[in-house]
Amino acid sequence: MRNSQAIFLAVFLFFIGFDNQLSVVVVEANFWDTTYFNWGAHHSSVYNNGDDKLQLTNVYLCCFAGSGIESKKQFLFGSIEMQIKLVPGNSAGTVTAYYLSSKGDKHDEIDFEFLGNVSGKPYIIHTNVFAQGVGNKEQQFYPWFDPTTGFHNYTVHWNPSQIVWFVDGIPIRAFRNYEYLGIKYPNRQGMKAYSSLWNADNWATRGGLDKIDWNKSPFSAKLRKFTPRACTWFGQGSIGYCSSKANWYISFAYSNLNYAQKGQMKWVRDKYMIYDYCKDTKRFNWNMPRECSLQQF
Repeated sequence: MRNSQAIFLAVFLFFIGFDNQLSVVVVEANFWDTTYFNWGAHHSSVYNNGDDKLQLTNVYLCCFAGSGIESKKQFLFGSIEMQIKLVPGNSAGTVTAYYLSSKGDKHDEIDFEFLGNVSGKPYIIHTNVFAQGVGNKEQQFYPWFDPTTGFHNYTVHWNPSQIVWFVDGIPIRAFRNYEYLGIKYPNRQGMKAYSSLWNADNWATRGGLDKIDWNKSPFSAKLRKFTPRACTWFGQGSIGYCSSKANWYISFAYSNLNYAQKGQMKWVRDKYMIYDYCKDTKRFNWNMPRECSLQQF
């Protein structure tokens, strides 16, 4: 995700803490200890000195105001979750982003992006994964609930075997590691956690046909209980210990979806999936990405 123009982010966070998963201890963390504003701090305010919740507030109605946050630490593998309540009403043209990313042209990235809607139309849950700068692996879903009336849990579970996107504990997508077949997989770069709400009305809603209605601004999304239970990255030397089988997230139980989870994923994909790059033969001129012919879950 690239937020070249951002509108506004209003975010409430309860930070439970960043812990090295070589330890089972979860450390309570202050916002200022774990996270910082990477843009738009002058549009933002932090409540209770960061111990309780964070609010980022836009005071402008124009398209160049906004803010975003990123974690101070980088991570390699683990489970990273957030509870999110999305922008209500007419949110056309806006994207609420919650994702992991490394830096550079050869960056890795794992995305949750929530594409805004015209009032009364469903949101779109947009997912993607990049490895060494290569993405183009989009899958999209309608939520089976109204994501603007309450908080819902969005989790990325990432380990050397697979990446799984969960919504309220239900898996909606998996991307398995087939690196031995020449398919790139994000497993050698630490990634930070990011969140933002930004202007993407050139593509986000009906391919850019529905623009942002600035009369409805400011737009507000709320996030809480951000919990990265993940291995802290300190450089290339981290690959070994973050990949160690001693870590809970690499255990057999997390290497594959169980029978019940596969059933849940099939239910979501049969009823709520609206786009799968692996079925877009026109886009790839029938030269489909290799992983599309392999088992993903």
